[in-house]
Amino acid sequence: MSYIKLTRDQIAERVAQDIPEGAYVNLGIGLPTRIASYLPTDKEVFLHSENGLLAFGPSPELGEEDPELINAGKEFVTMLTGGAYFHHGDSFAMMRGGHLDICVLGAFQVAQNGDLANWHTGAPDAIPAVGGAMDLAVGAKKVFVTTDHVTKQGEPKLVSALTYPATGLKCVDRIYTDLCVIDVTQQGFEVIEKVEGLSFAELQSMTGAELIDATA
Repeated sequence: MSYIKLTRDQIAERVAQDIPEGAYVNLGIGLPTRIASYLPTDKEVFLHSENGLLAFGPSPELGEEDPELINAGKEFVTMLTGGAYFHHGDSFAMMRGGHLDICVLGAFQVAQNGDLANWHTGAPDAIPAVGGAMDLAVGAKKVFVTTDHVTKQGEPKLVSALTYPATGLKCVDRIYTDLCVIDVTQQGFEVIEKVEGLSFAELQSMTGAELIDATA
């Protein structure tokens, strides 16, 4: 059977469904920032940004941008009623102190034990830029990852063990790819959803670690 991969916006929309009422959430740079646009307006979620924002909302309308209202990815955002601004250091204290319920990060690799690599490929000429990823990976109560299932070269991004420098160890709880949703369990990668038309065998062939089928 043929299948269609999820778009980046469809991945963001899927993650938004799993963010509960009242959660304090940090959305990482890149695809995760799109999640803000898919959170229901009747659900109270407190979005946190490491550059010093709490309770911000989706992107503003064209022409309504405020240059002082940006997230960590330098994208324009809006502030919700009751939103707050604070020092960068205070923001990191929130991250490191276990005050965030969920963070959503991108990934170069995720290992089957939950190890995360998302800041460096190990290439000798690459510029290290970890940002707040390490603090979020170990400080948030739950870590969600959004990523393509394979690289542009077709290499698996979900692997048995990291080959890139680690961001955090045994920290990832759930992975959302363009092909499936996977829970990281003590037994390994447990597939809880996959796109229509994709067989489990096909998904396994694109994954660098053994999968457990929980969709049957």
